[in-house]
Amino acid sequence: MKFNDFADDSEDTEHSPAQRAAAASRSTWVSVGVNILLTVGQIGAGILSRSQGLIADGIHSLSDLVADFVVLFAGYHSKKDADEDHPYGHQRFETAASLALGVILLVVGVGMLWSAINKLQSPESVPQVHASALWVVGIALIAKESLFRYMLAVAKRVKSSMLVANAWHARSDAASSLVVGIGIIGNLAGYPILDPIAALIVGFMVAKMGWEFGWDALHDLMDRAVDEQEVEAIRRTLIETPGVSDVHDVRTRKMGDMIVVDAHIEVDASISVEAGHDIAVQARQRVLRRHRVLNLMTHVDPWRRPDLDHAQVVKSPATH
Repeated sequence: MKFNDFADDSEDTEHSPAQRAAAASRSTWVSVGVNILLTVGQIGAGILSRSQGLIADGIHSLSDLVADFVVLFAGYHSKKDADEDHPYGHQRFETAASLALGVILLVVGVGMLWSAINKLQSPESVPQVHASALWVVGIALIAKESLFRYMLAVAKRVKSSMLVANAWHARSDAASSLVVGIGIIGNLAGYPILDPIAALIVGFMVAKMGWEFGWDALHDLMDRAVDEQEVEAIRRTLIETPGVSDVHDVRTRKMGDMIVVDAHIEVDASISVEAGHDIAVQARQRVLRRHRVLNLMTHVDPWRRPDLDHAQVVKSPATH
């Protein structure tokens, strides 16, 4: 599932900014509690059981904890009202948080790769892991998968790309715990090298996910449009407005989890300016009610008349 993988919403008020912020805060604090317990348990057990893979998994949980606080910080700022310096509001704090989360994951992943590679260069120094590490990994795996399912359900309900990123971060933890568990089993079976190999795989998974999250958020900060399916849904809402004959040049750009839209609507050329304005206002209100659109700027064109917006400008010959 990608950040913008949200289906078009019918007309409702379930996902107001205040409700989205409250849901994000609740789910993130749950994640904070789980990750504190996992970080302490995994790193402590990893040191005692001499498992590099379990320590790496604990560091991964620690990065989750840092990411949770990034999400809480962004959620606090993104719900601020628009002001003179930010006329469209502060929704892009969420996108910036997703970018920061991606950078955190990338840095943590590269560090884990470096540590595992150094360990693999001297395999004779890899110790035998204690069996207790396997129990800790099993508990962590269950906790992380449960956290992922809970956070993803909340993210899909309130349509928050930042929460989707954080949820998949929890899923990456579950996958990494599974890999670490396999490495520990291999170590206990007489193949000690499998423990640092598991740490290496976990590092690669973390770095890859960090790159993907960061790259996706970077594109959103550069005014990336929403997918064609959602653009078509907005266009359909506009053209179904009474008085709108046609619609063209629908352009979108992401503003956090919201969308800013520009559109040209065509109305009967014989009606008054006031009537055309009223149609544009009604079209705007319908879009704001039915879609996750922060603002819609409409341009009214006469229907079946020459569109001067797209006419080529004919330059007059220079006079001598």
